[in-house]
Amino acid sequence: MKSDRRRFLSHAAAAALAGHGIALGKATPSSAASATGWARPNPIGISTYSFWQFRNADLRDIEQCIDLAAEMGFDAVELLHRQMKSEEHGYLQRIKQRTFLHGMSLCGFSVHQGFLSPDEVVRKRNIDHTIHCLELAHEMGIPTMRVNTGTWGTSKNFDELMKNRGIEPPLKGYTDEDGFGWVIDSFTKCLKAAEKYGVTMGLENHWGLGRTPEGVLRIVKAIDSPWLQITMDTGNFLEDPYDKLEMLAPKTALVQSKTYFGGGLWYSLDLDYDRIVKILRKHRYHGYISLEFEGKEDPRTGVPKSLALLRKAFVSSN
Repeated sequence: MKSDRRRFLSHAAAAALAGHGIALGKATPSSAASATGWARPNPIGISTYSFWQFRNADLRDIEQCIDLAAEMGFDAVELLHRQMKSEEHGYLQRIKQRTFLHGMSLCGFSVHQGFLSPDEVVRKRNIDHTIHCLELAHEMGIPTMRVNTGTWGTSKNFDELMKNRGIEPPLKGYTDEDGFGWVIDSFTKCLKAAEKYGVTMGLENHWGLGRTPEGVLRIVKAIDSPWLQITMDTGNFLEDPYDKLEMLAPKTALVQSKTYFGGGLWYSLDLDYDRIVKILRKHRYHGYISLEFEGKEDPRTGVPKSLALLRKAFVSSN
């Protein structure tokens, strides 16, 4: 039954993309790949956020998301911490085992923290939270964890932040320069834990001081540690993304790839994934591509379409 369902989803995705003028073919090494020694395609994973989206209550369960990812044909799963219903040891091990038995890996762990605060107590609480999440990732055998700077909190809510294209003013009396100092100091205090647990932190281009490639790179270069790299999000540069993505590529540990079937929840970008693939190939990125589906279409249909699109770009191009 499951194999029949997987074939159905695969054929449905292919048919849907064919309707958009996208043809799926057998992956064969291209001359460009041969010239650069490129030997294998990037594995394609999915963030559990793609199913839940903070709004689909019937798709919040992590274990259900893992099952759906397997049925749809993904290679790996990225977990969203806020989506987990427990942090108990047994629950963590069940997640790890369930993914393994489906023949997939756990490729990433997305967490939230906020270091843009003049209050040292607030920053310490977020440092402790980050270290705690590094331990959780270790318990589940997850090799990399998405981190961010946090936002200033001067927007009324996330909808307002998105309406303003991710731009918000600092707290009154403070500047971004203050913020960079707090963020760099905070991540520095997490490095020993990251090394202890063997989990690479990946700073995402994700609002706050990470809204620009210059901001992300300033933090990563200042800390100068192999335990803080970059999580590249293809959909978080809202204007002229490609040169900005290329700036991040040399230090990228995980790529989160946005798609918007049905129109975006907050905005839609017409991303040229063939161009993004060329950027990543140029910088010899061999790692995971993790889908973050942010479309309004039902994830049960929008996610398979997204997988087919990413397979075509990242696999068929080899």
